Amino acid sequence: MNQKKIAFLSLMLAFIFVLVMLENMLPPLFPMLPPQFNKIGLSNVIVMYVVFFVGKKEAVAMVVLKALFGFLMRGPMAGLLSLSGGLLSAVFIILLLWIFRDKISYIALGVAGAIGHNLGQLAVASLVLENWDLFVFYFPILLIAGVIFGSITGTFLKIIITAFNRMQKGGKL
Repeated sequence: MNQKKIAFLSLMLAFIFVLVMLENMLPPLFPMLPPQFNKIGLSNVIVMYVVFFVGKKEAVAMVVLKALFGFLMRGPMAGLLSLSGGLLSAVFIILLLWIFRDKISYIALGVAGAIGHNLGQLAVASLVLENWDLFVFYFPILLIAGVIFGSITGTFLKIIITAFNRMQKGGKL
C-alpha cells in the first residue's frame, strides 16, 4: 500500500471517529430504543465512500478499526455491537454493488447498510442476552429506522460524491 493511500485512509478513519463522537452527543431520535440502536450512522457514509473509491478490503478494515475505537472508548459490548453491525452492513453494501453494479442508488445502498447494521447489532444483543424476544420486538422498529436513517446516509453520500467530483473537475462548491 502506498503512502498516499495510507494517508487518505487515515484521514477517512479520523472522519469516522469524529462522526462517531458527534453522534454520541446527539439526543436519541427514537426514545423507545436503547441508545446503541439510536444512531443515524453517519460514519457509514465514510465506509460507503471507501467501498466506492478505495476498495472493499479497506472498507472492512475501517469497520474493524471503528469497532476497536468503540471497544476502547465505550467498552467490550459497544465494540462487539459496532463490529457485528458494521461488518453485516459492509457485507450488504458490497453484495448489492456486486449484484447490481452501477444500477443501484446511493440511497438504496444506505438503506441496505443501515438495515444490515441494525440486524447485526440486534442478533448479537439477542445472542448475548439470550433473549430472542428482543429480535421480535425491536426488528420492526429497527427496520423502519434503517429505512429512514439509511436514506439520510445515502443522501449524504450522494452529496459528498457530487461535491468531490466538482472539486476534481475544478468547479466550486
